[in-house]
Amino acid sequence: MSERSIVSTITGLLYPFVVLFGIYIIVNGHDTPGGGFQGGAILAAMFIGRYIVDPTNDLSIERAVLVEKAIFAAVIVIPAALVLSLAAQQTAWLREPYLIAMNLLIGFKVAIGLTILVFRYAFYEDS
Repeated sequence: MSERSIVSTITGLLYPFVVLFGIYIIVNGHDTPGGGFQGGAILAAMFIGRYIVDPTNDLSIERAVLVEKAIFAAVIVIPAALVLSLAAQQTAWLREPYLIAMNLLIGFKVAIGLTILVFRYAFYEDS
């Protein structure tokens, strides 16, 4: 059994809190400064920090790219469908859930995109 370094231990302890903080920034972005991009950058920084502390190749970049493309399609389709439907003009209560959903989609897209970017450079360096 190998001993863990202090950095690895602290990263393991902080990981769930930083992920929750990133999701909090994303979800509250419609009311407070912040939102999808800022929260996604926080999530990506934690994923990248985890890789720096414990460099394992447990992320499938191809699968992450597919998920990012699906999220991008949702970011395009959901607003287009809402604009084309009559529900957008008749329901004011839909505004807040719509903003939260879009912040979540944008936040996860940013987190996955930044993580893919760094991992591609990291894995390219190893080749």
